[in-house]
Amino acid sequence: MTLHEDEIPADETLVRSLLEAQRPEWAGLSLSPAGAGTDNTMYRLGADLLVRLPRTAGNAESVRKEREWLPRLAPRLSWPIPEPVHAGTPTGDFPLVWSVYRWIDGDVAGPETVRDWAGFGADLAAVVRELHRVDLMGATRADGLSWYRGGGLEPCDQWVGGCIDECRALVGAELDLDALEEMWRAALALPEPAGPHVWLHGDLKPTNLLVRDGELHAVIDFGGLSVGFPDAEHSPLWDLPPQARRAYWDAANLDDATWARARAWAIAVGVSGIAYYWRTYPAFIAECRARLEAILADAAGR
Repeated sequence: MTLHEDEIPADETLVRSLLEAQRPEWAGLSLSPAGAGTDNTMYRLGADLLVRLPRTAGNAESVRKEREWLPRLAPRLSWPIPEPVHAGTPTGDFPLVWSVYRWIDGDVAGPETVRDWAGFGADLAAVVRELHRVDLMGATRADGLSWYRGGGLEPCDQWVGGCIDECRALVGAELDLDALEEMWRAALALPEPAGPHVWLHGDLKPTNLLVRDGELHAVIDFGGLSVGFPDAEHSPLWDLPPQARRAYWDAANLDDATWARARAWAIAVGVSGIAYYWRTYPAFIAECRARLEAILADAAGR
């Protein structure tokens, strides 16, 4: 499944060739697809490893960032995060850096795996609070750690407005885009966040949250790792059921302005996802629509 015009294809044959050239001791291990997101393609390698290949040259920058910072963040966190075990180098067949990580057992967060959504929301708030309290270790909002979701809303206004207009053409009256745009505009009118910069995961959606025995166990995919304001970190809450969202709000003790900005970020990610992936990624379109529908339901008090 190709999602980007500049995407570099990767399949099992390619992965085998990379392993044979760079880690021949792993080349004979079993290999099976382990999911594909918007930025990476993944294969499980044997019982204990995961191969992760960036889709584009831009995504490869995230590989370098994870290699540098995940080993430094892991000892400061009380929950598992990915552990890089091999830094793959470019080849003629795959001209990007790639990585092998330690496999983390767990299931994606969802109705079949989470036992108590309120407890899950409270646990997620604890995870976010812990990450945001980690010392920056000299990192600043620069050098690959300046992803847009850690900044203010204003610089994103033009492209978000364009995505809202494109969504009107694509989904028509199936979503109340006028109400969503009104919420976006209201958040733009709020003061910019004034707190200190913190570490941000950047994309805490359910597919990046692993569950074991019904409870939150690990956080994966730090491709959006950055330093910045925490508002957008809360935006994936609209991917979770209302009881998880309420428990998170209570546990995190967020003020109304932060919540409104987080909701605006959720709107931005939802409309941009629909606009960009409309013809290529139906499953992701469904996720974006569900997120926007949850925002509208919340706003209507349903």
